[in-house]
Amino acid sequence: MGRLSVTLCGIELDNPVIPASGTFGFGKEFSEYYDINILGTFSFKGTTREARFGNPTPRIAECPAGMLNAVGLQNPGVDHVIARELPEMKAYFHKPVMANVSGFSVEEYVDVCRKLDREPQVGWLEVNISCPNVHGGGMSFGTSPQAAAEVTKAVKAVTTKPVIIKLSPNVTDIVAIAKACEDAGADGVSLINTLLGMRMDLRTRKPLLANVTGGLSGPAVFPVALRMVYQVANAVKIPVVGMGGVSCAADVLEMMMAGASAVEVGAANLVNPWACRDIIRDLPEVMDKYRIETLRELRK
Repeated sequence: MGRLSVTLCGIELDNPVIPASGTFGFGKEFSEYYDINILGTFSFKGTTREARFGNPTPRIAECPAGMLNAVGLQNPGVDHVIARELPEMKAYFHKPVMANVSGFSVEEYVDVCRKLDREPQVGWLEVNISCPNVHGGGMSFGTSPQAAAEVTKAVKAVTTKPVIIKLSPNVTDIVAIAKACEDAGADGVSLINTLLGMRMDLRTRKPLLANVTGGLSGPAVFPVALRMVYQVANAVKIPVVGMGGVSCAADVLEMMMAGASAVEVGAANLVNPWACRDIIRDLPEVMDKYRIETLRELRK
């Protein structure tokens, strides 16, 4: 194992850096900028049973130290992903990929996970029970321990690959929800998804986003994300994937010191398409600065 290598749910990664779902598509566009095989892996675009156009526009808004998005899980649907995206991916990405799954019912989560579990390129299933930008699904499953456990148990019953449940920060007690997922059989949890927020258009005196509210991401959320990762990592025995405002190598080290086994990078990819490449490049130098020999020592 190399200096930067880590293990996530039994699968070794060359490094802990993982572009987050919703910010990296299916990797093809980024592969034109650099060889994305340098990544630990990436979490591809959130996938539902049926194709979704997403929310009406405008659905992106800038704000200090971050951005709001209310894209609404736009994606081509699981059958298209299996028929087109995954076969094309073989040409430019040669590692196991993380499949991000969203749904509007337990049955939909089960159906999509069952199908993606059969695909050889898929290494992990990241089950998103935390999207704040859709109605009738997404975050509604991630705001109660009972609902989170129900999805987890149902998905685990039809899958063989590691299941990582993606948690919402828009709750009173994220630790209780993480523990419920662990008890229901989750192999890991990832957190945090975006924080619910909004902006007003001063000229129209109406909400700037057509969806009214959206998910806040970017550096502004990093301290909140770090706190939640720390709390969850100290409460569960399964791996934690940390994310939320990560934009540099030092942020990755903070996340791992807080208890993360791997780290996802989200909004930074939208600002700088080379963000993950640069983080991986900078990690050894920052590790040297703080006398960290290997990343594995941070997980003892």
